Amino acid sequence: MSERRDDDEDDAELFRAAIGPVRPMRETAPPPSAPRPRPRARMAERDEAHAREQFRHALEDSLLEAGDALSYRREEVSPRLLQKLKRGEISVQEELDLHGADTREAEQLVRAFLHDARQHGVGCVRIVHGKGLHGAASIASGGQPVLKNLVDRMLRHRADVLAFHSAPPAQGGTGAVLVLLAPRRLRS
Repeated sequence: MSERRDDDEDDAELFRAAIGPVRPMRETAPPPSAPRPRPRARMAERDEAHAREQFRHALEDSLLEAGDALSYRREEVSPRLLQKLKRGEISVQEELDLHGADTREAEQLVRAFLHDARQHGVGCVRIVHGKGLHGAASIASGGQPVLKNLVDRMLRHRADVLAFHSAPPAQGGTGAVLVLLAPRRLRS
């Protein structure tokens, strides 16, 4: 074993002699590492996808017909306020028309529209979903209006919706819905 050490030392000496004097390099800082990716809420994304799937399955239960009126109010909303909404006595500040939209597009449009309305302090909006009497895309296989049922289910499950009712005949009747939104809370 000592013979190997001598050979290794001889080789190192030969190498130094062949290269000549060597000066050590200055240490430099390592290059910056790539930034870590932003964390994603994977469980929340999974839960949201699951909720959407459940929502789509729930659409098949108890579907509304074309002439049915949409109506909903939270317990904290008085029946009198719902009656005012039903009669169209509350001023509509913004409107969204879903004619021509498929279900996925309509769902995205309604979410964005309600979010934007709430951000801008809008209290009452109208969503025109149509009656589902025309066009194959707007009618489910059972003859029920797809967008009308989609809007009904979405509005019932939103925390920022206080009440909604189908519009009076002059404002679209059962082809539109008036929505009363909760006031936006200011963060302190």
